[in-house]
Amino acid sequence: MAVFALISNPSIADVLRDPRIWRGAANDYAVPFVPSGHAALDEALPHRGWTQGAMTEILFAIDGIGELDLVLPALAALTRQRLHVVFVAPPYLPYAPALLARDIDLGYLHCVETPSDVEALWAAEQCLRSGVCAAVLCWPRQASDRALRRLQVAAEFGNALGFAFRGTTAATNPSPAATRVRLQMDEGTRVRILKCRGANPPARSIPLRSAAARVG
Repeated sequence: MAVFALISNPSIADVLRDPRIWRGAANDYAVPFVPSGHAALDEALPHRGWTQGAMTEILFAIDGIGELDLVLPALAALTRQRLHVVFVAPPYLPYAPALLARDIDLGYLHCVETPSDVEALWAAEQCLRSGVCAAVLCWPRQASDRALRRLQVAAEFGNALGFAFRGTTAATNPSPAATRVRLQMDEGTRVRILKCRGANPPARSIPLRSAAARVG
């Protein structure tokens, strides 16, 4: 079934700037983005970084493979701009000294604890929708297509970066997220782009930093 973007009272320029609209080439119009901090990944992504107002699913099989390291450079850039970043129900207690070492301004990093996945998804949606959070990270163990779609819509509404960290088993199911990547171990950690709105995913995986540089 086709899904159409609804834009209130648009001019043609407004329509073409909307990240949900693809004109056939990814880089011929301006789309707000935050560089990932990984040069090879930015080169492969259609808008040269993480697209604002969109969800990115990060799939991985083993905790600590580099899933947090993938987004830390972008989070550091946001907090240095005094923009708020929220971790919703992270599976482990964030280690402040390691985050400081990666240039995260802890004054703009917030952690929300919830008793269940349902509350975590609700909290993530509210943070994304609020318009005051530059990035929201969540770790849903179980999430329906409807729940993920609500997160995507909330990210669009709040113009926020959304990151959902999930197991690789979720790769067999379709996702409403604008971007979907999978981390894998192959002579270090590599990232494979499975889906990216506005372009076809590259055929090859992309090397990330060495294991010694990983935080989580």
